[in-house]
Amino acid sequence: MSSPVSESSDTASVRPERFPVDERSTLEAIRHDWDAYADTYQATHGAFLQDIGFVWGPEGHHERDLNVLGDVAGKRVLEVGCGAAQCARWLATQGAYAVGLDVSFRQLQHGLRIDDATGVTVPTVTGTATHLPFADGSFDVVFSSFGAMQFVAEEDTAVAEVARVLGPAGRFAFSITHPIRWSMPDDPGEGGLTVSNSYFDRTPYVEVDDDERVRYVEHHRTLGDWVRVLARHGFTLVDLVEPEWPDGHERVWGGWGPVRGRLIPGTAIYVADLR
Repeated sequence: MSSPVSESSDTASVRPERFPVDERSTLEAIRHDWDAYADTYQATHGAFLQDIGFVWGPEGHHERDLNVLGDVAGKRVLEVGCGAAQCARWLATQGAYAVGLDVSFRQLQHGLRIDDATGVTVPTVTGTATHLPFADGSFDVVFSSFGAMQFVAEEDTAVAEVARVLGPAGRFAFSITHPIRWSMPDDPGEGGLTVSNSYFDRTPYVEVDDDERVRYVEHHRTLGDWVRVLARHGFTLVDLVEPEWPDGHERVWGGWGPVRGRLIPGTAIYVADLR
């Protein structure tokens, strides 16, 4: 699972902005940020994610409980934006043939480290959601746990690519920042409970350094935007999971935490099948 908003590699020297960013600039920023941040990310969140584990978001809900992907035994599964492939590795223990893809080479190096430590190996490749380096119909399931879909400017291209590599009746599931959160400051405490932006403002969240370089980008779409994108590319929405904050869960991660999490959803999980 990749980082939620405002956990970039060098937040002390960047400032938040909102302005349009194209696919190429988004990819450059995200690749640089994740390569720089991967070591800190894995050190900070590795225990929560587990070397062989599948959490869908900072709320900590596991795939074994949500069963978003269904029975994966014997299925070909692609994780897009896999990080160190913790989720794909867990699916491999459930009988899936799991493959991971990530834009960050350094994240994939951590995956190799975990492969060696656990003995559960996941094949991985460097790539981006808008250009999946696989043949048509290569997979039965494609998923992304906070790893890719909010980090693409060209969402239609990314969903079309997923449809292309899925076989007949394939399943696509992905988790992202719940769009209602973009109406509020990125603050897990009381300061994050005030509406300060329009829910309908699709302008990306951007972090810019002192040299005016874009260092991080996260794109915002409404719930309806994603439903329409999926429908355009032949998907039927099966479920939209809005995980509730678990009792006793006190972990703060970026803008996620128990104060706001008990009142509004922080994560949206889309589940769709290819028609």
